[in-house]
Amino acid sequence: MTKSHRTTAATTVVGLIIAGAHFVGATSAHADEVKPSIPPGTEPSASPPVAIDSNAPGLKIPQGGTLAPVKVLDIAEVVEDLGGEERRQETNQTVMMALQSEVLFPENSAVFNSQAAARIQAIANEINTQKATRIRVFGFTDDQGSYEHGKELSKQRADAVQAELAKTVTNPSVVFDVRGYSEDYPIADNGTEEGRKKNRRVEITFPRSVGG
Repeated sequence: MTKSHRTTAATTVVGLIIAGAHFVGATSAHADEVKPSIPPGTEPSASPPVAIDSNAPGLKIPQGGTLAPVKVLDIAEVVEDLGGEERRQETNQTVMMALQSEVLFPENSAVFNSQAAARIQAIANEINTQKATRIRVFGFTDDQGSYEHGKELSKQRADAVQAELAKTVTNPSVVFDVRGYSEDYPIADNGTEEGRKKNRRVEITFPRSVGG
């Protein structure tokens, strides 16, 4: 967050069970034609816990039964600035930074505004600190306009962010996975302008270094 009035952040810690969480391998900075069912890092938050009757017969282990192997829960910490322009999500394995398109680009454009480079360079510096070698850059739009236009625009914006990151990321062996998803995978309600603003975003995801 680059301005003093954004230093106050609302933090929500939610437990997510991320089955087999891992970083998607990529071989180039070009879009993969195979679309995952859910883009990594954009999974919905956990639902409220269901009320449990501790005396329910179905909860008792049958005679001779054993407990399943222990699973480690990956905890996601989400921090969003007060304007919602920047959203940071951290797990034990990855860091995801989501920037609303309005803070990077003019409306319906993939050309950076005057503040975009500094924001992206700050993320690139953190990537250097984490010594990340695989970086996902995913673009998203709201549901206004045609799906195909959103697909093209979201990919162009992701490409622009990747190119700016590449200027500052120092690891010569870094691999980028760059994709545009149009209106797919919204994180807010497209029925309101506030929700559409959150859905118009570029997400940058990279692994945390061991012990980081």
